[in-house]
Amino acid sequence: MPLTEDIISSRYQITGYQADAVIINEKEYRSSLILSADTLTCPWSVESVNDLNNENLQPLFEFNADVVLLGTGQIQQFPSAQIMGLFGQQGTGLEVMDNGALCRTFNILVAEDRAVVAAILLNGGSPYL
Repeated sequence: MPLTEDIISSRYQITGYQADAVIINEKEYRSSLILSADTLTCPWSVESVNDLNNENLQPLFEFNADVVLLGTGQIQQFPSAQIMGLFGQQGTGLEVMDNGALCRTFNILVAEDRAVVAAILLNGGSPYL
């Protein structure tokens, strides 16, 4: 589904998504990634909520974001209480959603100049096509 947002002036914006990919600045990515308004890290070594741990979440906490959006694929899947607790310990909000909802929400929050980071779980092969 293509997305358009006229008021986003950030370096990165999500311009579309598919069941197994996210499109950022018109480039398609099929591996998990971390995205902020100005930073893109791909690939990110996490493919499912079961892979989340303190070590691979550290890059998210380094942003000092108000909220992290965790996209868990086509279906919303919550991480363990221990993982969710790590966000509370860091003072960072966590919103868990499917990737489609994440893509729409990310663009809105970036347009509002919110300090937001998206962690998008995809279990493809190549980081981009």
